[in-house]
Amino acid sequence: MNEIVNSHSEPKDYYAVMVHFYRGELGRIMIWRQRLDVTTNWAILGCTGMLTFGLGSPSNTPLIFLFANFLAFLLLSIEARRYRYYDAFRARVRMLEAHFIMPMVMQEDKILQGDWRRIMSEDLMLPTFKISKKNAILKRFRRNYVWIFLLILLAWITKIWIHYPDSHSFKNFVAAFATHHPLSPSIFWVLFGIIYLLLIAMTIASICLKKELGEFSTKAMHRKKWHI
Repeated sequence: MNEIVNSHSEPKDYYAVMVHFYRGELGRIMIWRQRLDVTTNWAILGCTGMLTFGLGSPSNTPLIFLFANFLAFLLLSIEARRYRYYDAFRARVRMLEAHFIMPMVMQEDKILQGDWRRIMSEDLMLPTFKISKKNAILKRFRRNYVWIFLLILLAWITKIWIHYPDSHSFKNFVAAFATHHPLSPSIFWVLFGIIYLLLIAMTIASICLKKELGEFSTKAMHRKKWHI
């Protein structure tokens, strides 16, 4: 069996396998990317349906907006799980692009960094997630779901303001949140407080979340240098 010593003695079969491996990993991340988009679409459509129902008539209980928040949290959890799979396969693709394809483009072996072949081999033997569930939730929240939760809150405020004219003072407006539904005010405010304290904490944590390596940078190459 021929032993691969360095890039100058690697057989052609090695490059063929690596190219097919790269294409296979690209296919995987595209599938998981589509699954992420599907989950986001579920959240948008489901919450839009609930908001439309809530705003459709004064007789429709505003409690529907509370359930819209629960639905958004559920789909955020599902999307975070899918994002962890997407991120794991994307990490492989980025490693191949940085350590295999980029040196081929540059035709320079010296720019290879680290023992990337061993790391890739270990991950193929024992696949692992590259991001924690907490960070996955925060990343998807920051990218998409913060706007969904904000839209639910705005629709909720609009519902109270439009359908209950006696709530146009601040005191009555706050009271209207807890009275125009079958739940007791104490139970409602506990649920309301839990949801929005959690959302505030998630917003602060997502802002403090560090940017992961391999993501698109805002400090990109100047457009004038990118001639096509």
